[in-house]
Formats: sequence, structure tokens, C-alpha cells
Amino acid sequence: MTQPTSSQNSPIKVDLEPGQYWWCSCGLSQKQPFCDGSHKGTAFTPQALKIEQPQTMWLCACKQSKRGAQCDGTHKTL
Repeated sequence: MTQPTSSQNSPIKVDLEPGQYWWCSCGLSQKQPFCDGSHKGTAFTPQALKIEQPQTMWLCACKQSKRGAQCDGTHKTL
């Protein structure tokens, strides 16, 4: 597996509390947009998100964003 699997062709809105989260970069996780360990055995590693204050984020689900976990609108061109 050299390309990530797109879990959906739109971002996922999440309300996050302070803490650390792990964004799924491979697209295989059953707990999108977060990692469940499904990347094991692939070349992918999850991206750490450290949240300092409560916030709403739009996390990439197409796995093609140039901003990693944060959606950059790339899904609109796929």
C-alpha cells in the first residue's frame, strides 16, 4: 500500500477538547478520522494533533490534503 485509502470525499467536522489526538493518515481506520492502529504493516503513521483549547476542526478524510490532518479543499478536485 503506497497510496492512502480515501475514507470519504469530504472533510469530517470534529469538536475537540484539549488533549492529544492521532489523525489516521492511511485511511484504513474504522474510527475515522482518528487512528485505530490499522496502519500497522504499512508505510503510514498517524499524525499527532495537540489541542490546547476546545475547538472545531475540519479534518481531512480524502487523505490528500497538503496540510496533513487539516482539510485544504483538495477533495473538491478529486
